[in-house]
Amino acid sequence: MEILDLLQRRRSNKQFGDIAPNEEQLQHILKAALRAPDHGKMKPYHFVVIEKSGMGKLREYLNAAAIEFEMDEKNAAKADKLSSQAPMVIGIVAKIDHQSPKVPAWEQIVTAGCATYAMQLAANAQGFETVWISKKWVEGTAIRHAFDCTEGDKIIGLLLIGSPKEDDGISLAREAEDPTSFVSFIR
Repeated sequence: MEILDLLQRRRSNKQFGDIAPNEEQLQHILKAALRAPDHGKMKPYHFVVIEKSGMGKLREYLNAAAIEFEMDEKNAAKADKLSSQAPMVIGIVAKIDHQSPKVPAWEQIVTAGCATYAMQLAANAQGFETVWISKKWVEGTAIRHAFDCTEGDKIIGLLLIGSPKEDDGISLAREAEDPTSFVSFIR
């Protein structure tokens, strides 16, 4: 797949087959994350890879968050679905240095977000579907503890990764969107 085509037509998909990235593919995904724009070269992130054998633990963490935040039944049921939806999940933690005189916290979070997007693109480029999930449950005490978060850290999401459900390849938008209404120029 041409890189510009992927960049202009990629889209998230919540439907996954059973195949997770192998070790080599996972290394490509993680290495792509390390090249995200990073003011101050702080690398303000940590990644927690949850393989199929760890999905039961993820379910426990998400269910604990549903109870902790008194989520309704519909949202609590999503925790069970989320932990069985994809064969691999990567949790992304923004490791924020709130004392940095040079790089504000928001910029460190953006870097962690860019790293996450780089992982999505690297996974897509290798033929995997991806979706980035965030909701109140990523702030739960149990998942924060499991992800080794300190008080100032922020879990910015869970990246679900797996093979396409169908043999047609990854899901792409039919065509690139027109950016005209999102752009202005100073000439």
